[in-house]
Order: sequence, then structure tokens, then C-alpha cells
Amino acid sequence: MVDRAAARVTAEFVGAADHSVPAVAARVDGNACVPETRDADGDPSGDVALLRLARPRPVEEAVRLHRLSAPGRAVRMYGFPYDHNGGIWFRATVVGGCGRDGQVQLSPTSPGELASPGCSGAGVADSATGEVIGMVLTGQRDQHGNRFSFMSPAETIVRHLPQVEPFLEGPTAVDDRLRSTEDDAAQALLDEPFAQRLAAWLRDDGQQVKISVVRHGDAARGATLRRAITLADRELRTAASVGRASLDPPGTVPSAGGHDLAVHAGGLSAAEIAERIAERMGLWPRHEGPALDRIRTAEVTLNLVVVGVDEALDPPALLDLLEVLRAGGSRLLLVFREPDSSYHRARRELLVRPARERRDRLVARLREITGPLAGALSERRAAVAPTGVRAVDSDLVAAHAALADLLRAEGRDRGPDLARYERLADHVAARLSRHIARLDRLSDRRDELRGRLRGYHVLRQRSTQGEEDPAVDALYLRAHDLLHTRPCDVPAAEAAVDAYVHHVDAPHIDTSRVDTPYVDTPDADTPRIGPHHGRRPDQDGDPA
Repeated sequence: MVDRAAARVTAEFVGAADHSVPAVAARVDGNACVPETRDADGDPSGDVALLRLARPRPVEEAVRLHRLSAPGRAVRMYGFPYDHNGGIWFRATVVGGCGRDGQVQLSPTSPGELASPGCSGAGVADSATGEVIGMVLTGQRDQHGNRFSFMSPAETIVRHLPQVEPFLEGPTAVDDRLRSTEDDAAQALLDEPFAQRLAAWLRDDGQQVKISVVRHGDAARGATLRRAITLADRELRTAASVGRASLDPPGTVPSAGGHDLAVHAGGLSAAEIAERIAERMGLWPRHEGPALDRIRTAEVTLNLVVVGVDEALDPPALLDLLEVLRAGGSRLLLVFREPDSSYHRARRELLVRPARERRDRLVARLREITGPLAGALSERRAAVAPTGVRAVDSDLVAAHAALADLLRAEGRDRGPDLARYERLADHVAARLSRHIARLDRLSDRRDELRGRLRGYHVLRQRSTQGEEDPAVDALYLRAHDLLHTRPCDVPAAEAAVDAYVHHVDAPHIDTSRVDTPYVDTPDADTPRIGPHHGRRPDQDGDPA
């Protein structure tokens, strides 16, 4: 962190050509310092400054910031934590935007690569292209032990420090025709329901594709669209829209970085739009093949806004490009000027068919949960009593209800919330799998106890020469019955086995001639057996 009041700071240049570490005096360039502040929710903002060196460094050491903010990218940074004064590399993956300032969350590649004190201010380089796309802010570990790093991307830096713009490369994320205008603000044009739907998509409401119609003559809807696109851009977002106490209507302000690229398709070919997208994804140079092929094979996604899809030079080819992006996992907000044939094709191929395929996959998964997985659970519960295991009957009921709801809605234009049912399926499948695993551990424990009881029974018969003892025999029979009853109450059976073992190990037996029986160490979820002594059942030829 740079202190604006400090007259001078020292900038060290690690990695200089002569392997030295030149130190150059520097100062904040005028008022180009935005200290970190936090709002009422503790959401951070700022923490950037522009330094002017007392003397210039060689031009070959210079690097420029690059606009490149696509989620899922692998990045690296070089910092100076306290234990590594000579510097060390840190690797991470871009998770996505967070907070109102347009900062970006990074997930460390390994727990030891969390950006720690001494890393703040380091450049964040995209691993695929080598371009510097942002600056490290800090690293944190939450109360659950999760580790995160954060960066301020190039667009957020230049919004705080317009003086940096000459050192920024790469096209802006928003086409000029899609930016809010002075007339929009002067006329206070806002279609509030439309603004709320746009903001929800830009905050990732679970919809991969959203398709809307905004006719040229609809001034309020057009202004609302431009407003949402502008506010969702890290570079264009205003200070007023960042603050929590915004005067905007509730639910109409999108997240900073809600989209990665907003393109006006009017008058452009699909190939030209593909090049714009590929450049934003960092898929260059052009001599490596057509942009569509690079996009199809890339493991990069983005949140894309395309306005005027039906005004492109070749809408069918553009729809083919958009299908490639959708299939690759990118999110799409598509705006048409008229509900023409291309609009209906887009709805059919990008919304209806994928939704039907998604629904079919969900139905198949719920059938797997309520069928084979539930059957496996039933088999385990018939074998061992689920003592100490939380019941999952309510989860199965919820899965059956979700499946029935999906089947009833088949063929309707509007069906149930697939994202909600997908989360339910994930939850129920995980719960049932954990339940089955715990029951399997109880079954394994039952089998261990059966072997232990059998071994001690043989030991007793040999040590007493077949002499009967009704009290001890009753203990044996009780333990045997409990272990072979379905479902087996494993803790009760274990207590019965312990009681029998205790009598077998009584002082009247010559314990000097026996060893400790072998028992596998149970895991944390398996009931434990108390101390005992006696011969290992499978030792010295004794039958197991």
C-alpha cells in the first residue's frame, strides 16, 4: 500500500537484464492515488496508485496493462512474501468478479500459493498470453479455511486512475453504440422490470442464455439496455453506482464485471464478431486459424452480450457462432430488434432445445437417485441398522417430488426451475452416497465382530476343554444372535461381543499363553472396541 503523504518511495526492479535489483526513487504522480476504503458491508474499493520514477528505466523493461477479463483463466504473479525476499511465483485461476468495485477473485492453484503480505502491487500475468491483466491486491483465508486471492483488473485500475489509460492495450469491452448517453440520463428513461431482469442475468441468475427483443422505437427499453451494459462494465461503471446507497431502483444495478464483452452486431459479419470475441478471450494471433476454430477448441468462457443479432450481415452464421459459445459454457445475452426468423431460430436452438436436453439429463439423474441409489441404500439398511446416521427419508421424498414435477411439466413452454432441482439432485445424491458409505462401514464392523466372536469362541472351547458354563454360553448366544439379526444393531452387538470377550479373558484363564487378538483400527465413524486380551484367532494354526 502506498502512502499518498509520503514524499518518496523506493521502487525495486527485480529481474533486470544485468541480474541486479536496481532501486529507483519514485513518488505518487499528482493525485493518482486511491487508498483502500470499505463500505458499510466491509466491501473493499481502490488500493491503487500511479508512481512516477525519478529516472526512467530501459524501454525493454516496460510492460503494458492489457484488457483481458475472461473467467477460468490460469494466471501467475511474482511477489515478495516475507519468507522469500528474492521473490517467488504464485499461480492461480480466475474465479470471477466479486464486490461492487470490480475486483476479481483468484483461486490459488495450491494452498501454499495464496498471495500473502509482500505480494500486493505485483502484476498478474495471463499464463496463456503472458499479458499483464491486473494487479494483486491481497490474500485471505475465511473462517472455513478456504483460501482466496484478489486482483484489480486493468479495467478497474483505469476507472480509478484515468492517467493509466495511455498504458492500456486491448479494445474496450463495450462498443461505443452500447454505452449510456447523456440523453438517456436527461430523460430518466428506465423500464424497471426489464432493468431488473437484465441485472439478474448480469449477476448470474443461473440462466446461461437470455434472449430479448428491443425495437428501435422503444426509447425506454433501449436506454435501459445501454444503462445495464454500461453499469456492468468495470471501466465504465460510475462511482455512484458502486456505492451501496445507490439512488437506483432496487434490483436494477448489475454486478461490476457482469459481462466480459458487449458487441453491437449491426453491419458486422459473423467472422468479424468472432475475431472480437477471440481477441477478448486472448486467442491470438490470427495466423493460427479462423477465429471460430480457435474459439471452438479453447478452454475459455466469457459472458457475452450481443445486441442487434438480426442486424448482422449474416445472422445464420452468427447463430452458428453463438451455438459454439453456448456449447463451450459461455453465457449469452442476445438482443434482437424484431422477432423475425433468426429470433425464433435462436430461441429454438439456444433456449428450447438445450433446456429440453438439460431437463432430460436431470430427469435421468433423479431416476438414478430414486431408483438404483435408493435401492442400494435400502439394501444396506436391511443389513445394518442406521444407528448414529442421520435419516435421509425426507431427501428421497424431495427427489421423488422433483421428478414428478418435471414429468408433469413435460411439453410445457415454461417448466420448473431446473437450477433449483439440479442443486437438489446434487444435495440428495451426496447425502445418500455418504449415508451408504457409513452403512458400509457399519457392515464392515459387523463382519469384524463376527470374526472376533468366532475366534474367541474357539479359544474358550479349547481353554475349557469343552466344559459348559451356562452364563458365558448365554453371552455368546446373545452376541451371535445380535450379529446375525437383520438389520444388525452394530453398537448393541459390539457391546455383547465385549461382554463375552471379557468373560473369556477372565483371570481363571491362563492368559500367559495367548496374545492380543488382531483387530483392524476403526475409522472415526466406526464404534470402537475397548481394551482386551487373548489369542489372535488366526495365529498358530487356530481357525479364524
